[in-house]
Amino acid sequence: MIKIGMMIGDRYEILEKIGTGGMSDVYKAKCHKLNRFVAVKVLKQEFSENENFVSKFRIEAQAAAGLMHPNIVNVYDVGEENGIYYIVMELVEGITLKKYIEKKARLSYKEAVSIAIQVSMGIEAAHNNHIIHRDIKPQNIIISKDGKVKVTDFGIAKAATSNTITSNVMGSVHYTSPEQARGGYSDEKSDIYSLGITMFEMLTGRVPFNGETTVAIAIKHIQEEMPSPKEFVPEIPASVVSILLKCCQKSPDRRYQNVPELLADLKQSLMNPDEDFVVRNDPDTEGNTRMVSDREMTQIKRRTYYQEAQEEEEESMRLRTDAEPAYEEEEIGDYGDEEYAEDYDEGYNPRMERVTTLLAVVAGVVICVIVIILAVRIFANVESGVDDELPNPIITDGSVSGTGEAQYKKMPKVQGKNVEEARNALAELGIKSEVNYVESDTVEVGVVISASAIEGQDVAVGATVTITASAGPKGVEVPQVVGKPFEEAKRMMEEQGLEVTREEAHSDTVEKDLVAAQVPEQGSKVPKGTNVTLTVSLGKEQSKVYVPNLVNKTEMDGTVEATEAGLQVSVIAHEFNAEYGEGYIFYQSYSQGSYVDPGTVIEIKVSKGAEAKTYKCNVNITAPTPEEAPDYVSGTPVQLKLVTDDGNVLLDTTASSFPQPANYYGLSAAGGTLTMSYTVTIQGPPTTDENGNQVAGATTTEPRSFNRRVEFTEE
Repeated sequence: MIKIGMMIGDRYEILEKIGTGGMSDVYKAKCHKLNRFVAVKVLKQEFSENENFVSKFRIEAQAAAGLMHPNIVNVYDVGEENGIYYIVMELVEGITLKKYIEKKARLSYKEAVSIAIQVSMGIEAAHNNHIIHRDIKPQNIIISKDGKVKVTDFGIAKAATSNTITSNVMGSVHYTSPEQARGGYSDEKSDIYSLGITMFEMLTGRVPFNGETTVAIAIKHIQEEMPSPKEFVPEIPASVVSILLKCCQKSPDRRYQNVPELLADLKQSLMNPDEDFVVRNDPDTEGNTRMVSDREMTQIKRRTYYQEAQEEEEESMRLRTDAEPAYEEEEIGDYGDEEYAEDYDEGYNPRMERVTTLLAVVAGVVICVIVIILAVRIFANVESGVDDELPNPIITDGSVSGTGEAQYKKMPKVQGKNVEEARNALAELGIKSEVNYVESDTVEVGVVISASAIEGQDVAVGATVTITASAGPKGVEVPQVVGKPFEEAKRMMEEQGLEVTREEAHSDTVEKDLVAAQVPEQGSKVPKGTNVTLTVSLGKEQSKVYVPNLVNKTEMDGTVEATEAGLQVSVIAHEFNAEYGEGYIFYQSYSQGSYVDPGTVIEIKVSKGAEAKTYKCNVNITAPTPEEAPDYVSGTPVQLKLVTDDGNVLLDTTASSFPQPANYYGLSAAGGTLTMSYTVTIQGPPTTDENGNQVAGATTTEPRSFNRRVEFTEE
């Protein structure tokens, strides 16, 4: 068991618990070898001896360790020590996208698209490594303190091969794709659907499908038409709406087929938000229909049911009986090849038949579980003499897989403890817990009233105990005050017996001095005296925006960067520029590092590349001047060689008289160099011959040369 202060792997000191999931707990730790803080994900003890769970945990580690990307929480280390399986990850300081949305009520389309772009880049990196996340949701997206968006928790991701993955419904039902809800195939397009739902929540502050049960929500994903976000926020641009709706098509073939396609449209929407450029996929015309053989269909169905049974055993969430294998075989038989083929020929939808049958199976299992629980309750109450109104103990009679005393723990006393203490006490025993809050005039808020297992009762490890806790005195309904003046909103809250705390924040959508958000939200039932936080709008934020460097970036990249910074871009010219390549920005009206008002228009110029120019040479070459050649004698032959700047020889001749004409056309260089070479005669000193007579000295010749710059003119 993990304890605060213990060392793992001789280097990671556990400091505090910072999160928990279905299979693992997450701790903040210090790596003493590299002197840095890290996050350590540890497989829960109750699962560490289960081969299936350990296998899933290792798959997660192997998959995540292969991902290195700025928009993914990086994995540093993987290990096992004394039965403790752990993954060491990057510790990201920030908040989840879920909390960020709750804080701001909803995001502007620019901010939502910018976040979606970063999430998409992280997902793209995973897909390139054949990894499907399968649980994309705001809770699994972290915004760091420096604004970097990172995807985390590949807890239910699996390394995909070239084949798709058959799975049960996994992940959070509010964000799950129709194929995941059906227990069907999941691939890259399932992540795209979940990202679309996440975008919907960012833009509207709510999820598109909701319901009282997870089954009800899953059915809505499968059957109900996706609502347009414009129904809730009319000002969302058309391009963003089209992108979102394409992501959330029921049929995977109608969605974006890969993340790069999605990224291209997201970036385009920042430049042209009101243009509907999204291409709709029509599998009926595009020929994307894939025929599945009868043999393949049988294998798919059998694999789906086997996987459902395996998940039930791993999670210890359902009672199993000796009759269960026969039940599964019977259901598989109902999906026989001949019967399926007949239904298909009669015009029925095989996919909906599968959904209907699956729901019927689920309903049957639920009824069986209820009957068993009621029987156990009656038996327990009779044997123990406990009054019928006492909570139902969770007793197993050997129907839970595994035998022996090690599979059971004594139920501790939780009544009178606060919820956190009670849940921690159960977690230490390997018992899961759920909390149900009820109104109470006698028990303090957050204190446990009762539990579904009696103190001292044998409870199966991995089973779930329902804790009933106090929600305080009979509550009142929180009124809707968003959009109202603060004083009016405060009066309405106080009339309900609620206290009010005022906070202020800038808002791009709510006018100044009006309530922009409320916590708890409208319709919530809370005890009298509850403090309600009202966030009052300060209007649009007028703080200055830092101007990034756009020069030497492509027009699209520069526009995206400026838009993300809260600026607008206007292309004022496309001009030839030899220094910058075609399509690259070479001028911006506000220099990098300056600060301007939000929404300021940055004017840019985009290069058309170097302009193709031609030049002509029309010069008369004059004789060397005394300054150029002090020892030159008029009439001496001079070698003339004219070479252009790009290496072409225009003239190579000898002249004794000047000027010499030089006329050339269609040149690609703007100038050249003229080299003039000549020889000079040098008289040696006089000498004395053998007769003592003085004679003239011998003569020698020496070469001389100099260069002239010749400028050409444009044709």
